[in-house]
Amino acid sequence: MLRKKFAAAAALGTAVALTLAGCGVGGGDSSSSDASITVLVEAGGHAELQPIADLYKKDTGTTVTFVELPYDGLYNRLNSEFTSGSVSFDVAALDSIWLPAFKDAVTPLDKLFTPEVKSDLFPALVKEANVDGTYAGMPVWTNSEILYYRKDLFDDAANKAAFKTTYGYDLVPPTTWQQYQDAAEFFTQPDKGLYGTDVKGAVETEYLATLSQTGEKTMVLNNSGSEISLGDENSLKALDFYTGLQKYAPAGSAQLDWAGAQNLFNQGKTAMMRFWAHAYRQIPKDASVYGKVGVAPMIAGPGGIAGVPGAWYLSVAKASKKQQQGLDFVKFAYEHNELSAKTSLGLVARKSAFEKYQDQPGYENYKPLVETLDAKATIPRPATPKWQQIVDTVLVPMIQKSLQPGADKQALLNAAKEQVQSLVK
Repeated sequence: MLRKKFAAAAALGTAVALTLAGCGVGGGDSSSSDASITVLVEAGGHAELQPIADLYKKDTGTTVTFVELPYDGLYNRLNSEFTSGSVSFDVAALDSIWLPAFKDAVTPLDKLFTPEVKSDLFPALVKEANVDGTYAGMPVWTNSEILYYRKDLFDDAANKAAFKTTYGYDLVPPTTWQQYQDAAEFFTQPDKGLYGTDVKGAVETEYLATLSQTGEKTMVLNNSGSEISLGDENSLKALDFYTGLQKYAPAGSAQLDWAGAQNLFNQGKTAMMRFWAHAYRQIPKDASVYGKVGVAPMIAGPGGIAGVPGAWYLSVAKASKKQQQGLDFVKFAYEHNELSAKTSLGLVARKSAFEKYQDQPGYENYKPLVETLDAKATIPRPATPKWQQIVDTVLVPMIQKSLQPGADKQALLNAAKEQVQSLVK
């Protein structure tokens, strides 16, 4: 699912920990015989979990009641109830970037993460689920940006001939920075209302993917906050490439967000798009590009293919009185993860679930997504409760400023590094 912004309290992790300790919360009565559990979930996630809940009811007799909230509302509800030490739910679906903030309010899932379980999950997700040595959530679905391209444009014989003459190699879905830049340049025809790509200034994730594509092993900062990569050679290399594509993009890059980029592509105004994999099955049937879209793994930089995992996790509230029921449902959801493949978003978390469907019609986005998530250069975002604050106050403003004419990108990166240091010290 797409990232959205939410208001994060700077000291949330500490506040939750202190409140729980003060209330003596440790798990409640696990012997409750009530054959029902309540799951707090973001709007899009409800559809992902409903088939699992239906089977769980059939197999165990336990009813799963979903409380569905919009993204911001879900965060605020979690924050409020975790801080109070009294919860109205048993299990919650948590965005990956919330795990560090809420880790002290959820039940450790270490016993569920057996070697067999971990081997069927992408390394970045296993690493992301582990916060300060404890598994805070079980991946339930995951996402990443992949490459979308117009098959009708790439397969056109005249385009193929012209491209080969101009660039000296065949026109194919790009796999490298250079190929992506060449294709973006080739298809940019403002007089025809067509541009090679978009550049999203209002979101940070795509720049972070580009940063990982350089081979950078630290995504902005490490988990302890002792190392910050902004300002180093790789961060500048990534920003130069990312912003350099602006000449092949429609006007307004600095303010372009996910929804805007998706609309541009679906309207036939861009030849290529790097976007979340779930969007493949969401192209409207009345869109000019419907039936003409191909997908491929995220492009590779000097360090290889890399995306940013966009995973959600199921976590059991420590304050719930239905500890065992909650743990049982999380385990069941992992074991039957493949059921989510047939939902509207069609996202799963287990490698085996992706592999089961990846060769079936309508699931063409699975193989590119798996290759991107399994790439060695794909790493998770840092485990810090300050992450959203860093995104909103440092990363997005830096990217937007870097898209202005004559921007001193090295100076912007250096300033951003100092801002991050001040936030995490």
